[in-house]
Formats: sequence, C-alpha cells, structure tokens
Amino acid sequence: MQPTRFISEPIAVQFDKLPELKKKPDVPDRFEWRGEMYYVVELLSEWRDYSRRGRMAVNMRPEHAEVAASRGSWGVGRIYFRVRTEGDRVFDIYYDRAPRNADDRAGSWILFREMSEEP
Repeated sequence: MQPTRFISEPIAVQFDKLPELKKKPDVPDRFEWRGEMYYVVELLSEWRDYSRRGRMAVNMRPEHAEVAASRGSWGVGRIYFRVRTEGDRVFDIYYDRAPRNADDRAGSWILFREMSEEP
C-alpha cells in the first residue's frame, strides 16, 4: 500500500462506544471531514509513535525517556489507524495526544493521508 494523497487536516470522530481511556482511544466508528461522513468498515492496521518532539525530546532523564518511548507519557505521542471506509477508500488517521491548550487538555484527531492498494 502506498500514499496517494497527503491531507493532514483535523477531523471530528464518533464512537458507538466511548473509549475507556481518552488518551488511548480505539479506532473510531466514523469521522467527518470537510462536511462528509466516512464510516469505518475495517481496521487494517494500528501503530503507536510515542516519540518526543521538539523541546519535549530533551526534558526527561534518559532512563525515563526510554520507558516513555515504549508506553508513552501524558500528552506525548500519536496513535495511528489505517482504515477502510464505505466506498472502499483507505485512510491513515491518527490521534495526537498533545493537549490543544491549558483549557482544552484533549488531544486532536487528524486525517493524515489517503492510501492506495495499487502499486
């Protein structure tokens, strides 16, 4: 599978059953992008990136940073999902665990890219 279009735009997600942990959600059941609803029919893959970026990369002791890289620390990292939607389109979406600001500590959902199964 290869990327066909880089998007990197915010999306609104919906769950039939809310995730138990807000900072470690499961794949959403649907998402809205540019006014259109996309229904997830299949989770193709999932991966996590708990890399610390920017100044967050140097604000931790090395022994703690190693543990955080494997399981995450509060507000750091991304959880990626490759999904197939109705209409047979494939997208990579992710949940960015970083808080938006001090008043809104939730992370945000991003439509990262559209994928193609053709070589």
